[in-house]
Amino acid sequence: MSGSLTKSDQSFMRSFSLLIAGLGVLTLLLIVGAWWIYDHEPKETNPQTAQQVAERIAPAGAVYAGDTGRAAMQAAQEAAAKAAASQVAYGGTTDGKTIYDNLCHSCHTAGVAGAPKLGDKANWGPRIAQGIDTLVKHATEGFKGPDGNMMPARGGNPALTDAQVKAAVQWIVDQAK
Repeated sequence: MSGSLTKSDQSFMRSFSLLIAGLGVLTLLLIVGAWWIYDHEPKETNPQTAQQVAERIAPAGAVYAGDTGRAAMQAAQEAAAKAAASQVAYGGTTDGKTIYDNLCHSCHTAGVAGAPKLGDKANWGPRIAQGIDTLVKHATEGFKGPDGNMMPARGGNPALTDAQVKAAVQWIVDQAK
């Protein structure tokens, strides 16, 4: 065999080279076309974007002295208190029934994870005998009983305050008496 290409091979190479060159040109045309369309289409602006950017690049703090500093510190404390109040579960209500209806019923209606059902005096009796403080402690910190039942801390909602937990426990206990 000789090292020269036959007419058939030369024809294939010419056709293949033209195909590759054509695909390269097509690729470049598509890239340039997409770039042109992207540059000439109006951009949709989200009204919140400017606000979010301003919040991200805002200074972390400032130094104030004298009356200006006291006023700024008081305003910051009030804003922090409002933010903290908005994070409290169920609007901060201490109505035990409201808290039960919104959170506790999930487990205490069906007996999930061994939870004693609402109003079941047989299951609640030994627990009530331990005292309300023990029940509140178990509800606040979480508890795993010897019989395998489990109470997640704050019923699984860390936004509940101690007063809300106590109110919910008291309401549940009252239903079992």
